Amino acid sequence: MLPEHELHDLAESIKTDGLLLPIVLDPDGVLLDGRNRLAACELAGVKPTFTTCADADQTAYIRRCNVRRRHMSAGQRAMVEAMVLSVSGHSLRDHAKLHEISRTRLSLANTVLNSDPALAEKVRDAKLGLDAAHDIVRQRKAEAEAIQAKYDSLRRHAPDLAVQVTEGHLTLDDATTTLGKRQEAVRHDQQHLTSIAEHWDALQHLAHHPDTLHTRQVLDGLTAGARALADHLITLETRAEAAHQPS
Repeated sequence: MLPEHELHDLAESIKTDGLLLPIVLDPDGVLLDGRNRLAACELAGVKPTFTTCADADQTAYIRRCNVRRRHMSAGQRAMVEAMVLSVSGHSLRDHAKLHEISRTRLSLANTVLNSDPALAEKVRDAKLGLDAAHDIVRQRKAEAEAIQAKYDSLRRHAPDLAVQVTEGHLTLDDATTTLGKRQEAVRHDQQHLTSIAEHWDALQHLAHHPDTLHTRQVLDGLTAGARALADHLITLETRAEAAHQPS
């Protein structure tokens, strides 16, 4: 698109002299040429006129209106050719070979065009380099994939949180933070239970020798909470042992 001040100048010209060149559409009503003229007509309050480009003329028309309009950089030319490719029906490989353009550059331009047509127009109009535009598209894709990965993780590990995100009750970041706290609590409890399991033989020894000096010293040296847990586990172990004794 033209800079705003140039667009306003064009609008004033159209208001005074009328639209001299009609807006060009393809048979499906898709704009081929005249985006600036159309925007200027809207600013000027002038009803635009349109003409339709025949199917056979579309690719040639796009190229003629862009590549030959002015000197273009390799990135601009690649973008114009990507726009032509979108209506030509050619494969990317054949199009690059036919028009003697780098297939790599054409592929980059095609990726930008398919992802964000407005960004592609900036490349075509020399407002943004092709590599910079492709970097933007790639960054957006990476961000979208990261968001999807977070949501997929929620669906696997916390379906209730995923539902709240879907319904708008929680943001994805808040839900991810909550999931992280849940998982940390799980790991914490797992570590404690693993420690108990690894030292269960010591508990069994205490249960089998409840009246020894060693047992009393061990239990007396524990905090109140640890002593209560130890007493409870020793009781369970003693009962289990008794249950296995022949009657």
